[in-house]
Amino acid sequence: MRRGILIIGLLLVTFGNVGDATDGPAPEYGAALIEPFKKNLKSALLDGLSEGPAAAIDACRIRAPEIARSLSTNGVKVGRTSHRLRNPANTAPDWVTLILAEWLATEDDRQPRAVELDGGREGYIEPIFLQPMCATCHGTSIAPELRKAIEHAYPADEATGFKVGELRGVFWVEYPGPAD
Repeated sequence: MRRGILIIGLLLVTFGNVGDATDGPAPEYGAALIEPFKKNLKSALLDGLSEGPAAAIDACRIRAPEIARSLSTNGVKVGRTSHRLRNPANTAPDWVTLILAEWLATEDDRQPRAVELDGGREGYIEPIFLQPMCATCHGTSIAPELRKAIEHAYPADEATGFKVGELRGVFWVEYPGPAD
């Protein structure tokens, strides 16, 4: 009897936190929901860049919202945002703003995460780090003609001056949680 209690005790000590890891939303589900947005956006941007940086601006300005809308169905809503917006229409939901502020305050834990939201919903967020191709329009050295095109399309632009590898923003998705 004592040996059985000891074994159960050891199992609880060893595996006691397993329940905690599965109690919250599964990040894999949110990651799967956001993947088509990331893939389609990258494709649109590469297509735009192949025609020149000004066409990439249109890809971000026109195609990105279209892609987000097409994937925001059946209670799912996808988006992207930043602490320095180019397009005010990309303002983040409150829960995203809180995590983004946390990630800006510290570089220690910028791992994608899933969170529980009000109303039986869940959310997933992952960081966007500036990639070399993105530096053309968001970097520290932007060609004068391109800067002029950005200012024309986005008069209140705040999304320049980033360095490759720096936190540029986030992808996020909200979705219905599992039915109880």
